[in-house]
Amino acid sequence: MRKALHAIAGLLCGVALLSSCATGTDAVATGGTFDFVSPGGQTRIFYDPPADRGTLGTLTGEDLMNEGEMISLDDFAGEVVVLNVWGQWCAPCRSEADDLEQVYQETKDLGVAFLGINVRDNQRDKAQDFMTDQQIGYPSIYDPAMRSLLALGRNYPTSVVPTTIVLDREHRVAAVYLTELLASDLQPVVERIAAEPTEDQ
Repeated sequence: MRKALHAIAGLLCGVALLSSCATGTDAVATGGTFDFVSPGGQTRIFYDPPADRGTLGTLTGEDLMNEGEMISLDDFAGEVVVLNVWGQWCAPCRSEADDLEQVYQETKDLGVAFLGINVRDNQRDKAQDFMTDQQIGYPSIYDPAMRSLLALGRNYPTSVVPTTIVLDREHRVAAVYLTELLASDLQPVVERIAAEPTEDQ
């Protein structure tokens, strides 16, 4: 009976994960990199202490709003970085956009940067219009084919949209959200990570 209950619980967690625009896998830190294996279908995963955190691979791509210009995670050295995978076609992405912008505005003076990754939007102008209409102040990589995500290999949950990943100042993965977010969910976590001492302190 207990095994049956665990199986049902796991199935329900899987159904809950499907409330995102796509399905995804789980997350586990291993040997300085990440294999995403979400125990029990968790949609909010935290890595503490910092020594337990792994790193992402190289992340770079064309700036959504500035055709021909490249943007990279390396452009934000020493900053906490909040990565958000989104598409203008994705209802949860549209819903959380103002919350993400709010957290960006409230934390940027703490050394926090946001970087969007726009996926599966084959019409660039629609994604640009979304950024303008929502008054999004932080940049996004334009990645309709998801190539920049694929460059991260198995280190990244490429099939869940929206996904938000919070990186500490050394760009180690501190938190992963495989679900739509409210500002009240994200801001306390970002502020806590921004307040962590660095190796130089």
